[in-house]
Amino acid sequence: MTEKQTTGSSTDVARRGTTDGALVSEQGRTSIADTVVSKIAGIAARDINGVHDLGGGAARAVGAIRERIPGSRTNLSQGVAVEVGERQAAVDLDIVAEYGVSIADLANAIRRNVVSSVERMTGLEVTEVNITVHDIFVESDADEEPATSRVE
Repeated sequence: MTEKQTTGSSTDVARRGTTDGALVSEQGRTSIADTVVSKIAGIAARDINGVHDLGGGAARAVGAIRERIPGSRTNLSQGVAVEVGERQAAVDLDIVAEYGVSIADLANAIRRNVVSSVERMTGLEVTEVNITVHDIFVESDADEEPATSRVE
């Protein structure tokens, strides 16, 4: 038998009417864990100019502590919650936007990039991307020096 006969062609998949030929085939089924989708969505959201950070206040505080531990890595799925089914995924993002950026334009850019990245990499259809803006990052807040101590 040739490889085409054993694996089937993409036209055979199209004729059978399956929209998720990459995830379900005659040879088996591919399951994608929630953490995989949340990492992809987190990276895609961070790629957009105007996104300062992901996560609400508590998540960012824990992330800041975690990053100070030697050898630790950035949690790429911080601020991302996903629901993954067999064919579809829904994504919820908590972000901190940079001051001066149009939040409506930022949200649209994030949605486009997250949908594109998740669908391209996983084959899942993204049904929705919900975004909550928790804070606005102002550059001058980060540059302020800590108050000097009154004692030595």
